[in-house]
Amino acid sequence: MASRSSEMYMGRKPSPATVTQRQRFMTLSLFDTMAREKRTFVPQNPERVTIYVCGPTVYNYAHIGNARPVVAFDVLFRLLRHTYGEDAVIYAANVTDVDDKINRKAAEEGVDISVITERYLTIYNADMATLGALPPTFQPRATETIEAIKDMIGRLVAKGSAYAAEGHVLFNTQSFADYGKLSGRSLDDMIAGARVEVAPYKRHPADFVLWKPSKQDEPVWDSPWGAGRPGWHIECSAMIEQTLGLPIDIHGGGNDLIFPHHENELAQGVCAHDGHDVGYSNYWLHNGFLNFGDEKMSKSLGNVVLVHDLVAQAPGEAIRWALLIGHYRQPLEWSGTLIEQARKNLDRLYGALRRSSEVEVLDLPPAASVMAALEDDLNTAQAMAELFALAGQVETEKGEVRARARAELLASAQLMGFLTQDPDVWFMGGVDEATRERIDQLVADRITARAAKDWAAADLIRNELTALNVEVMDSASGATWRIKEPV
Repeated sequence: MASRSSEMYMGRKPSPATVTQRQRFMTLSLFDTMAREKRTFVPQNPERVTIYVCGPTVYNYAHIGNARPVVAFDVLFRLLRHTYGEDAVIYAANVTDVDDKINRKAAEEGVDISVITERYLTIYNADMATLGALPPTFQPRATETIEAIKDMIGRLVAKGSAYAAEGHVLFNTQSFADYGKLSGRSLDDMIAGARVEVAPYKRHPADFVLWKPSKQDEPVWDSPWGAGRPGWHIECSAMIEQTLGLPIDIHGGGNDLIFPHHENELAQGVCAHDGHDVGYSNYWLHNGFLNFGDEKMSKSLGNVVLVHDLVAQAPGEAIRWALLIGHYRQPLEWSGTLIEQARKNLDRLYGALRRSSEVEVLDLPPAASVMAALEDDLNTAQAMAELFALAGQVETEKGEVRARARAELLASAQLMGFLTQDPDVWFMGGVDEATRERIDQLVADRITARAAKDWAAADLIRNELTALNVEVMDSASGATWRIKEPV
């Protein structure tokens, strides 16, 4: 994962002409949770656009619900890179690598927490790459940000926005007049039924932990307030400040993070920088839940579908398509038929490319219709419909119109992370070389048998191909094949 220093990007200046030209054709609107409406996106500096998305807690395999924000915000990352230039967009996605669940897992296995976190972070990154997610510019870890965390806590204490009590340091929610503005909740609403720990050392029930004592055998760091470890919320605030600087352009995450996590992040970040003189994030984006049956998918409920299992069963592009088939802000119902439908949709697009392989190759930007859909708060469902419209033109038009449609289909789909393979490779379904050669030979033998009108032999060969999950498509120009199911 990239570990380039932020200073390298502070002075990065892509060609002004290039930036201006791209901006002229882009009016991106995003639904801002804070404003509760769509807002036109205007970066603070088009030469350095910053995004932060809350990443994984690495103690186990990621489930498909964990992958939804990764894929959704990857589309945004790609769109911004296309508009402002690849080096002008700085994307950080953190890793929580010290946590109660990590501690328990390490204790169960009798190993250091780093063994657990390295194992599952490696798997996580590989699985997300299989889903077509680009690596973020930075992937900061909580354990590598301890000094920055302690520094931020010290500033909050000095400003009266935090206080030490019985080995803990807590944020003083009464010191931030806008506490609750992001989630739209009053302090009383937040306390009632929320994840608020009531403790006698708190000045107010809503005050939350910035630093806490470590239990026996837990990771521990020295601090001015006693040996211990950071609370969850302060980690992200410190990582954003250290990696991107404040304020940032966009902060993303799941709906479940709006409160308390993002509400607390905002309060810390603003108060550590003299109140409202310096902001925190100019746009807040949140994706909807992925549901399994009537419930939100979560490890605690035990109703999870693991990405690591899915990528062994289906193409990563199909899983990505399934995650983007609905609008990112809306709930998505996960079912066994979702990936099956996604495969069929991609078959249609790859089929259009395969049947037009002889068409002149043109270097064109994504279609205006696809860009308009994505610029409308990442309307991937509409963008997919536009891809099908382009595929239809590839199938029905001729000459230059067909060539333009094919080029725009490729550019548009690849902007979204699709059609990244050769069509023949896609339809082979990831079979190994020996199996591919066997299938090719069977298809050739079947063509020979049909030419000789040996229908019995042709049928036997077709049955053998069917047993291999191979579907043969006959046409006037010959026969092609595809894998119907992963082998």
